[in-house]
Amino acid sequence: MIPSVHAPPVQLTIVIPALNEEQAIGQTIERCQAAGGEICLRTGVTRVRIVVVSDGSTDRTAAIARSFTGVDVLEFPRNQGYGAAIKAGWSHGGGDLLGFLDADGTCDPKHFIPMCREILENHQDMVLGCRMTAGSRMPALRRFGNRLFVLLLGFLARKRVRDTASGMRVVRRQALPALLPLPDGLHFTPAMSARALLDDDLKVKEIDMEYHERIGRSKLHALRDGLRFLNVILSATAYIKVSRLTVPLMGLVAAASAVVVAGPALFYLRNRRLEEWMFYRVTLSGMLVTVAVSVLCATVIAEHTIALTLHRYGRFRHATRGLWRYETLRLLVLAGCALWIAGASLNIEGVVDLLTRGQVGLHWSRVMLGAFLTIHLAQLVGTLCVLKIIRALHQRQPFLHPGPPAAPGDE
Repeated sequence: MIPSVHAPPVQLTIVIPALNEEQAIGQTIERCQAAGGEICLRTGVTRVRIVVVSDGSTDRTAAIARSFTGVDVLEFPRNQGYGAAIKAGWSHGGGDLLGFLDADGTCDPKHFIPMCREILENHQDMVLGCRMTAGSRMPALRRFGNRLFVLLLGFLARKRVRDTASGMRVVRRQALPALLPLPDGLHFTPAMSARALLDDDLKVKEIDMEYHERIGRSKLHALRDGLRFLNVILSATAYIKVSRLTVPLMGLVAAASAVVVAGPALFYLRNRRLEEWMFYRVTLSGMLVTVAVSVLCATVIAEHTIALTLHRYGRFRHATRGLWRYETLRLLVLAGCALWIAGASLNIEGVVDLLTRGQVGLHWSRVMLGAFLTIHLAQLVGTLCVLKIIRALHQRQPFLHPGPPAAPGDE
């Protein structure tokens, strides 16, 4: 692709984070420089800038990088982390397209060509290089771990990629604020993948790339970094699509409640009576239902708050379905009121006894039912009140601070 003479200049910044990579850094820089001309010739990129960030290296990594002309070298006096190095390189290099690749020789810089073309021609926001190909030299343990994270992120984001932690990718600078903040460590890449896939406003593309055996020793610790990868994926889901986490939790709690109360329920259906041995099971079942309702209410509030904070409440309010809608919650409150009235009617006799005789002779099941229904109704009413406040804040939001330009449907 030859860029038009009237097209604005486009810079691709390639950051190479390096920690004690003296065996591979020279070769990696040479390959990036060799690919630079072809990137400019075959894409809309007009300039390629290479930034090497020595992340506290104690060997000759920085010295070797400085021996190359046309390469910017940043040197951290101490190790700050893989993600910190990439972010520092992006900040230093600037540019319209922000890329990075590992310094260990595993990735071919020529794959930046299809990545840049996808962003410039197909208006993608981020393009990932997928290492999970037939000829990949990825170690078996890392391949297995990657597949687990792929399954988890695919379930949570409802979008599928084959490589969540690829060490080569390109991001459109305009899309970067939607991904920030990003962590400083090796979990930088899965955090970026999770946030991009969970954000419905971002377009993400994955392309196959060759993945060679690394030069030198890997810095990845399978268990420690695996737990960090898991944490950033769950964290990103929690503040972007929290219901993807809480709905399965509510289902498990509700199922546990049903299992606990199944015995007493079957006994009652057969014998038409309640006995004292049922008290503890019914109480536990009621407590589990209370937990499920609490999670539901917290999820509803969180979903609305996230949409409000990200200036997407207009679209969220019109597009959302099911339990997260304000109108659905109002119906639940009305249903809760009806159930509470039914529960209260079962306890009127006990109230009269308490006021006239100073004691209650009702069966424990009536008191328990009334108590749990009252708690649940209070939870639903409280949630509805909070949503009223959020809706009012949405109406005031444009006047409180400018914020980003409203998208269609957010007015």
